Amino acid sequence: MPVDVVVVGAGVLGSSVALRLAQAGLEVVVLERAVPGAEASSAAGGILSPGVEAVEPGPFYALCRASLARYAEFVRDVEALSGVSVGFRGGGTLEVALDDDHAKVLAARAEKIQRHGLPVEVLDDAAVRRLEPGISREARGALYFADESSLDPRLLGRAVYVAAARAGARFVTGQVRRIVSEGGRAIGVDHDAGRIEAERVVLAAGAWSQRVEGNGLPEGSVRPVRGQIALLDTRPPLLSRVVFSGHGYAVPRADGRVLIGSTMEEVGFEKAVTAGGLRHVLEIAIGIAPALANAPVVETWSNFRPASPDGEPILGEGIVRGLLYATGHTRNGILLTPVTADAIAAVALGRAPPVDLAPFSPTRLAAILSPRR
Repeated sequence: MPVDVVVVGAGVLGSSVALRLAQAGLEVVVLERAVPGAEASSAAGGILSPGVEAVEPGPFYALCRASLARYAEFVRDVEALSGVSVGFRGGGTLEVALDDDHAKVLAARAEKIQRHGLPVEVLDDAAVRRLEPGISREARGALYFADESSLDPRLLGRAVYVAAARAGARFVTGQVRRIVSEGGRAIGVDHDAGRIEAERVVLAAGAWSQRVEGNGLPEGSVRPVRGQIALLDTRPPLLSRVVFSGHGYAVPRADGRVLIGSTMEEVGFEKAVTAGGLRHVLEIAIGIAPALANAPVVETWSNFRPASPDGEPILGEGIVRGLLYATGHTRNGILLTPVTADAIAAVALGRAPPVDLAPFSPTRLAAILSPRR
């Protein structure tokens, strides 16, 4: 007998979709080639910032805001089921201008955001340093998104996996050979463990989604973009909230560690921390908060963002019936986790999703990619 849903990929997104489906009473199998949450999910910064990530108001900004609005409840649910704290903390996000050109860019963005009645505060350099005394004296003011948050993606990946398993989702390790379709409909997957038949298949394989045979996407729909990150240690904590500059970001944890990122590199699936990449992220750190020059580097890593051609996620149904997509989130997978899980679960259950998925449909990709052929 086929299961209700097979989810390909057990990162934060795949596991969260599985959690919601299992909570709705469906029989769910999640397939992962290695350790759940060990790839991009665990390598992310954990920034929950629609204000910075969505440059201007529109469908993508609305999607990001809808996800942020769900986060507190999502975290409570996941932590209660798993018993794992995910380091969810408020404090907002500062986008700091460190030169006059960036200050002009931020001023124009603030005007556009405020015109739409959306939340942002414009701070001068003195107000910036009152909030964050460790910020560089080069600061020329900032945008402050006070209702935004951050968390630890490694903890979130573990917690969502445990929560989904406790809700009844079954995790199976091994390689997915292909998504199997008959008569224009997905009927399951061929896997190391054999064929697993399903009423629906959800593709949530991150940067590897395009490599899954039978994915139903135009070539180039999802590609890997490498990001390199460094973790520094400050005692006592130097920063209290997420800080962006024009070049990267600093994400403080409650214990004083500060995550610094990140590069955006088109190098295929070459996973490495390079001398140039490390120099780049350390320069970001010191530019934001000069005292970080004295902070020990305690860890470095890299991984791959699942980038779509327009930087926006690939969500919902495509041409192949029964095949749903939760991929292509580029640098916003963690931010968009709650709304993705709720929306894909709703579609799988035959219900209206909580947000309009039309702007993020995989059917848009052919038009975007066709000029490149």
